[in-house]
Amino acid sequence: MSNGREPQVIDTFLALTDTLTRDFDALDMLTTLSESCVELLDVSAAGVILADGQGGLSVAAASSERTRLLSVFAVAIDAGPCVDCVRTGLPVISEDLRTPTARQRWPRYVSGADEAGFRATHALPMRLRDDVIGVLTLLHTDHHALTDADTRLGQALADAATIGLLHERAVRHAETVQEQLQGALNSRVIIEQAKGVLAGSTALAPEDAFTVLRSHARGQGIRLTDLARGVVDGTIDLTSVVRPAL
Repeated sequence: MSNGREPQVIDTFLALTDTLTRDFDALDMLTTLSESCVELLDVSAAGVILADGQGGLSVAAASSERTRLLSVFAVAIDAGPCVDCVRTGLPVISEDLRTPTARQRWPRYVSGADEAGFRATHALPMRLRDDVIGVLTLLHTDHHALTDADTRLGQALADAATIGLLHERAVRHAETVQEQLQGALNSRVIIEQAKGVLAGSTALAPEDAFTVLRSHARGQGIRLTDLARGVVDGTIDLTSVVRPAL
């Protein structure tokens, strides 16, 4: 790596992996990845296509409108180096899309790339172990071969973005689980309070009060927590809850 681009490379890696900020935006991060590849590597354009985990693909970011349109086209026809890459999880390189081999392999993609002004496509997988989440596509307007250094840096950037996305996904999942757990705890508290109100206003034992609450909630098609909250705040007539059980 030349000293000239080293500070920018460091800044880029930091931007791709800093997912703990409150205002983290995954699509903005992927746009940074695309734009940084153009600045740091010997390529004309770059884009990112993500997999949805169910076989579907979508364009997440691009360094230019031409790149975005070509990526959308590749997704629409389900063909091209980028699509093959995300399906296999392996790099797919075409230094010259005008070769007979490339034309035979991806005839429609080659035509679309030529119309968009691109002649070379380098597709690098965004993966962590067996989890393939997308592909980083590097484009060039001429016949082009990436140097080993640029290939390694491009893959490292793709890996950093992948780690950032998966980490952010894990954080969101953890937060969701925590919210669900806290919600369950809060529901338990309000239900215990409702049992106390019902037992204190009737001759029911606490365990019987819960059975009555649950039966009434099911019979009325309402959430047990909502019923309990109504009992506690006095918005639900206790006789309507107890009478069917007596």
